[in-house]
Parts: sequence; structure tokens; C-alpha cells
Amino acid sequence: MIDRVITSGTFSLDGGTWEVDNNVWLIGDAREVVVVDAAHDAHAVAERVGGRRIKAVLCTHAHNDHINAAAALNAPIRLHPADHMLWEQFYGDAVAYEPLSDGEKIEVGGITLEVVHTPGHSPGAVCLYARDLGALFSGDTLFKGGPGATGRSYSSFDTIIASIRDRLLTLPPETRVHTGHGESTTIGAEAPHLEEWLARGN
Repeated sequence: MIDRVITSGTFSLDGGTWEVDNNVWLIGDAREVVVVDAAHDAHAVAERVGGRRIKAVLCTHAHNDHINAAAALNAPIRLHPADHMLWEQFYGDAVAYEPLSDGEKIEVGGITLEVVHTPGHSPGAVCLYARDLGALFSGDTLFKGGPGATGRSYSSFDTIIASIRDRLLTLPPETRVHTGHGESTTIGAEAPHLEEWLARGN
């Protein structure tokens, strides 16, 4: 089971603030779920969860618009520790998380999610690959139409391109890519545009 809640709020970094709509993904079954990127509105997320147990809140990265509802869901929070400095900007040391590691497998409702470290948008950015579902939850690493933004602190265009080329475009082309913002896409739809993205960065 894959479900989506769209929430709205602000993203702030480097002294700027922008209005954003975020995709919050729920993955699991009728008994338990994980929440991917608890953004903005914990009440809306909890309503969609209903009576199910939240096994964990999985953060694809620690930009504030992807973590700002995490603590209010009262479940274990998981984050790659390379994003600790971004976590601290929002939560300080008031909220703890458990580290995610590349290659780790997380089981929920009979579904296995594999953690794929994809730095670039941020140092600790990860994607979550559900092989049996043919689905990838890409956070802000890969969108319909190209890579995530790399124009702000702690980001790198060359690094995100390497992550997408080496870790994501090697997945089956029919893999459905569920993104942190906007519409879903597929690996097959995005793979042919790698050279265009490289040219855009030069």
C-alpha cells in the first residue's frame, strides 16, 4: 500500500523562505506504516494514518520542509547522520533521531525498503527503494524533469548527478519514482535526459 498526503508550508534556508507543497508518503498495510518526509501538518498525516501504527518516520533529508512535522507524530525518526547540521538548524538538540545507513533494509507491512544514499541535494540525502513494489521514494534527489536543486548550502550539482547516474538510473526503467514535490515519474522517463542535465550544469 502506497498513499500520499499533500501538505503546504514553507521551506527556509540561507536566509530565504519559500512557499512549498510537499508529498508525504505512507507505505505499509492495514496495521502499520512508515511515513516518508513528515512535512508541515502532523494532523493531516495522522488522520490519513488512522488507527495504524507508525513504525517510523523516515526522512529523505533534513531540510525543514521535510522534517517539521516529524516530532509531533510520536514515532521513531530516522535520518542519515550526514544531514545532522540541517537537523540541528531546525530542532537543535531537543529532538533525537536514529541514524539511517546506506544499504539498510526496513520492513513494514510485508514491504522491504532499501536505503540508497544519494548525496547532492544535501549530504545525507537518501532514496528508499521498494523493489517488490517497483517503486522509489526519491525525496528531493530526482524529480519529473530533472535533479533536485543544488544552489544552496551543503548541496552539490556534480554530486547529485553522480548519485542519480550511479545509484538511480541503474534501476529498472519501469520503476515508479515518487518524489518529494510534484508529480511522480519513472526511471525510464528520466534516464534519457542525463546528458541534458550535465549540459545544464556547465
